[in-house]
Amino acid sequence: MSEHIVAAYDDELTGIAGTIAEMGGLAERMLVDAVTALVRVDTHLAQSVIATDLRLDALQRRVEEETISLIARRQPMARDLRDVVTALRVSIDMERIGDLAKNIAKRVAAIDGHFHPKRLALGVEHISEIALEQVKAVIDAYTGKDAASALAIRDRDNEIDQMYTSLFRELLTYMMEDPRNITFCTHLLFCAKNIERIGDHATNIAENVYYQVTGQQLADDRPKLDESSLTPADFGTR
Repeated sequence: MSEHIVAAYDDELTGIAGTIAEMGGLAERMLVDAVTALVRVDTHLAQSVIATDLRLDALQRRVEEETISLIARRQPMARDLRDVVTALRVSIDMERIGDLAKNIAKRVAAIDGHFHPKRLALGVEHISEIALEQVKAVIDAYTGKDAASALAIRDRDNEIDQMYTSLFRELLTYMMEDPRNITFCTHLLFCAKNIERIGDHATNIAENVYYQVTGQQLADDRPKLDESSLTPADFGTR
């Protein structure tokens, strides 16, 4: 392969990586704004998040088109092929993170006008901060092709799972204490589950980055600690 062709190929890969970095920035902002809108019951901000998802979808379609075109024209192999396939997989996970943030934003209109003590949303806000750290870190790992960081991110997956289970128990207790909390807490549980799934997508990206760099697939045995299907009796409450 001539130097000219190699340089052109590298430029195309760099362009795709730049688009994915842009997707990551949008996904981060959508998550922050969606949770802020939820806590403040800010329907205007929530609508902004929903509108931003269209832009994220468009970027994902661009990555898909460019990666497919690159494979067809360049026929990459080995590490080059891993780079292209990883880019496509990461873009899909980023798009789904945006979808989950959009789902949270859609809940804001549903709770507007209902009884909603702000203190009940603090747990959702906290778990979103951890998920946001994961998303930011995995974007850095992807752009830096950092396998060690990717592995560390994957190993933190249980942290969000544990926080989600704890929050589930807390919100269930609030619902039992005061029936007025039921509607709001139900929406919060939905939002918290979406945030937990965002953590899963960050972990998916981390695994793909590790594969991209090392050529090795991590064993698909990471434990899930979501115990939200347990009953009130399991929590020691009646």
